[in-house]
Amino acid sequence: MSKIVFIRGLRVMIDKDLAEIYGVKPIRLREQVKRNLVRFPETFMFQLDKQEVQLLVSQNAIAGHQSLGGTRPYVFTEHGILMLANVLKSQQAIQMSIKIIEIFVQLREYLLSNKELLLKLEQLENIAMKHEADIQLIFEYIKQLIATPKKELKRIGYRLPGESD
Repeated sequence: MSKIVFIRGLRVMIDKDLAEIYGVKPIRLREQVKRNLVRFPETFMFQLDKQEVQLLVSQNAIAGHQSLGGTRPYVFTEHGILMLANVLKSQQAIQMSIKIIEIFVQLREYLLSNKELLLKLEQLENIAMKHEADIQLIFEYIKQLIATPKKELKRIGYRLPGESD
């Protein structure tokens, strides 16, 4: 899971990491991809631009551009990873791509469960804000009651002789 990065709004894996997982050299992986480019549309694989490489190096504590193979790396989405197993055709590539897909599924489930939790928190916040407004209104009424001066009320009833109003 630590090899999955978020680029262009997609969860992807870098070609170098995939080559290591599949047990092939990165250059061989790229060769197979280039021979089968028709199988890798932009939604399956794309090459990083210079800014994305710099961002990847700075945010993921990668030693530098050279540690990515000296070229701008390709990154593969979940579907591209599955297609790589078909292109590489080794038993290890097939087994590892199945494991990687399972990790992507787990990651998706984790994100969905967090999304549900976030929705519940937003609902609670809305309820709390509504109650806060009600509480503020109650305090305003209490302040008005306290601030209202008491009028001297006239006594009602019989007066004894000699009593004044």
